[in-house]
Amino acid sequence: MRSSPLKSSLLAAALAVCGVSASAADKLTVQLKWLPQAQFAGYYVAQSKGYYKAEGLDVTIKPGGPDISPVQVIAGNGADVVVNWMPDALAAREAGVPLVNIAQVFNQSGLMLTCKKASGVSSPKDFKGKTLGVWYGGNEYPFLNWMAKLGLKPDTDIKILKQGFNVDPLLQNQAACISTMIYNEYWQVVDAGVKESDLVTFFYEKEGVASLEDGLYVLESKLKDPAFVARMGKFLKATFKGWNDAVKNPAEAAKIVVAADTSGSASEKVQKRQMENVAKLITNAGTPKIGYLEPAAFERTVKVLMTGGSSPVIKKDPGKAAYSHVVWEAASK
Repeated sequence: MRSSPLKSSLLAAALAVCGVSASAADKLTVQLKWLPQAQFAGYYVAQSKGYYKAEGLDVTIKPGGPDISPVQVIAGNGADVVVNWMPDALAAREAGVPLVNIAQVFNQSGLMLTCKKASGVSSPKDFKGKTLGVWYGGNEYPFLNWMAKLGLKPDTDIKILKQGFNVDPLLQNQAACISTMIYNEYWQVVDAGVKESDLVTFFYEKEGVASLEDGLYVLESKLKDPAFVARMGKFLKATFKGWNDAVKNPAEAAKIVVAADTSGSASEKVQKRQMENVAKLITNAGTPKIGYLEPAAFERTVKVLMTGGSSPVIKKDPGKAAYSHVVWEAASK
């Protein structure tokens, strides 16, 4: 049976539409700062629930790790956008990798020093003469600023232990205090059997030395391309949807994160707890302001980074060129 010309043309049109939609998914790669965990739940939730796909995006989420620098990855064109902390991003910008913040997902800092009371530390005044565990690879900048503010010189007044991404130095009494995140390592200490009542914590946020953490960064030159801005706007829109869901439903987010962890080391219980603590750092989740970088918060971070005594993280104020709201505005439409 022959089909009518009208049916044939309709069929051809339908096939053409299918062909367009099949090839229209824009590829986009995001490089995370660390391994799959609830710190990045929003991206995994957006992927799992089809939010990226609904925006016509084919998103690849690349996990980070101890030997992966988001700055190096994006500088080598290995990603379109990276998750990074602002100190590392601004230091990289000053060093010649022109990163620009396009969204600030975490608007509070989760970084803290966790100390055993038995080590004799009850206030920052007690740091003198102590060994303190510090993460490097860009994570040391807030710590060094804080010590400069306290007038404590590394290797003279305090001893720095370059801490691996574990809590062993505190458990084995190799350090009086170690670097921890409220959503991760602090709980590893507790899970190892140390009572919370035997610990004292110092939040960078409360000490007035916090800098902005998980934000999204792209290369400045890319923002001159309207197609790139439109694509990233779709990415932000879907990502914010993922984050709003994760904050609202930590148990669901934990399941999705565990499914994304191919190593099999993540557990739903730990990831749910992590997500509940991550949620505290996204105070504008569920509002139209999610992901918006407040200029005042940017300026506060720059000020912290420039007051590092003889070795500030950045020597010059990068000004407004270091962030852009153009993609965030595209996502809000």
